[in-house]
Amino acid sequence: MIGLGFVYIVAGALFAIYALLSLFDRRWPNAVFWALLALSFLAGDRIGDLANGWLVIGLVAMAGFGLMHPPKPSDRSEEGREAEASRRRDWLFGPILIVPITALAGTLAAKQWPDAIDPKQGTLVSLAIGVLIALAVVYAWLRPRPATPFREGLRLMDSVGWAAILPQMLASLGAIFVLSGVGKVVGGLIGDVIPQGSLIGAVIAYGVGMALFTIIMGNAFAAFPVMVAAVGLPLLIHAHHGDPAIVCAIGMLAGFCGTLMTPMAANFNIVPAVLLELKNDNGVVRAQIGTAIPLLIVNLALIYWLAF
Repeated sequence: MIGLGFVYIVAGALFAIYALLSLFDRRWPNAVFWALLALSFLAGDRIGDLANGWLVIGLVAMAGFGLMHPPKPSDRSEEGREAEASRRRDWLFGPILIVPITALAGTLAAKQWPDAIDPKQGTLVSLAIGVLIALAVVYAWLRPRPATPFREGLRLMDSVGWAAILPQMLASLGAIFVLSGVGKVVGGLIGDVIPQGSLIGAVIAYGVGMALFTIIMGNAFAAFPVMVAAVGLPLLIHAHHGDPAIVCAIGMLAGFCGTLMTPMAANFNIVPAVLLELKNDNGVVRAQIGTAIPLLIVNLALIYWLAF
């Protein structure tokens, strides 16, 4: 059965290649950063909790002290890339579309053949398989140099830098918060504020709390376990008998409204500003606030109307 271990191997191998390419370019900090990330994927379950902790500290230290170097310029000229794009035209999107199509097909196939693909991880496994198929198609069709796809990938990842692993870090932080009992503490504080038995109060506390925690932590996946443990499960689902699927799904959407409003979601809001060379680093956030707040209100209304 193909499971999550396969995805870890593919991701770990990719980061290992990035580390080697950085090493060949004599960009030592970048090589160390991607090598540590590769190690976490390839051997994280073997090196133990303490070693993983030091590995994370190493990644954070390199990012915090700004040790990583900017990306190496592309080997191909701008004119050459534009000429190639004009010749290939819209067919260039073909390999890209292979990835979501394979992910969808694989997710459905995993339910039919659970002995082949782990149904719980069908989407992630299929996504990794789709990337490998797309890469094979690119080699067969465009015939680039063996290292070119990886060098272009490394150039993009170096442009993103440490923010590329921010979602993984923040999701882990959310799990730590749950294990440390933060959800119960937050639930107790919210319980003292909202009126006893008030459904609308619980819905507002849950949805707005999801958005606020996401703004603070930068990731709705990190906020989700905290707010579900604090409000979603004890008040909305148990006390008011809400539909768990609706409460959780729309609660995540409320959290994503917070993602639109925070620079902590650097991979979504700061990296695009840098890549687009905007004058204001927070320009993306400012443009999104006008959408995020009304959308949050709509999500609160949907939870109230649909879940109960």
